Amino acid sequence: MTDFLQTLTTSIAMGSLFALIALGYTMVYGILKFINFAHSDIVVLGAWFGYVVSSRWMPWMGLWEGSPPWWVGGVVLVLSMVLCAGVGYCIERFAYRPLRSAPRLNVLITAIGVSLLLQNFGQLPYMFGARPAAMPALVSTTPWSIGASDTGFGVRINPVDVVIVATAVVLMLALQFLVYRTKLGTAMRAVSFSFPNAALMGVNVNFVVSFTFMLGSALAAAGGVLYAVKYNLQQTAHPQWVMLGLTAFVAAVVGGIGNIRGAMIGAFLIAFIQQFGSFYISPSLRDVYVFVILIAVLLFKPEGLLGKPTMEKV
Repeated sequence: MTDFLQTLTTSIAMGSLFALIALGYTMVYGILKFINFAHSDIVVLGAWFGYVVSSRWMPWMGLWEGSPPWWVGGVVLVLSMVLCAGVGYCIERFAYRPLRSAPRLNVLITAIGVSLLLQNFGQLPYMFGARPAAMPALVSTTPWSIGASDTGFGVRINPVDVVIVATAVVLMLALQFLVYRTKLGTAMRAVSFSFPNAALMGVNVNFVVSFTFMLGSALAAAGGVLYAVKYNLQQTAHPQWVMLGLTAFVAAVVGGIGNIRGAMIGAFLIAFIQQFGSFYISPSLRDVYVFVILIAVLLFKPEGLLGKPTMEKV
């Protein structure tokens, strides 16, 4: 039971990270009907922005001496989200908007090109460099012991996991409120249904699309910063980031690409299967579980768990 509870807590934390990243994939697809393969690189930028802000900018400004105060983590998270939102706007405005009426293959090639550009640009010496780094201790690393392990009901909870889950829940609830309870959210859903009809109703389509990219990039940055706090930072072209982005993409597909709630459910489902499979079957197959689930969903329910089949008129 102790092993089960420990694996459960890890699964919840990883599911929260996957959900933040998967939401960016599903939001962009819901609006523009294409996969932004540069989204995983926004996650990397968010992680490295958080590192630069917390280890270089803020100490240089003399905001603290020694260990970072408790409030630094929140400031780093917000600044990284703002910076990545700006990057997301630039990508949409200068790379994707000119191709909005072009064939989907052109947009796909552009997305791959933007991804490679961000990966290699981040490795330049005057950017982040090509060496791994360790994030400052923004959250306590001393685990909390709950229960007694000798009775089989003990578990050690890392404060970082609690922060990850709490931050993800707050951001996901805020996104739910924005999309389903505000006028801007109504405009986003209208644009996802039909560009021309939304424009006829007075919706500023360009603003809504740009805002969607900025919002998805901000959520990706939050996931990147939280991931960097939990794990060490690798250089921007490291395969670790590729697998993180692919896992979040699979989560969006499993839940139903274009469906916000489906992306959340798919993220937690992927995390649970990945973590429990790694512990009880084989840790060397943790990535295999993810793609087996993807193949199964594409075979038996291609629209995803909460997705709807696309009807085409001929």
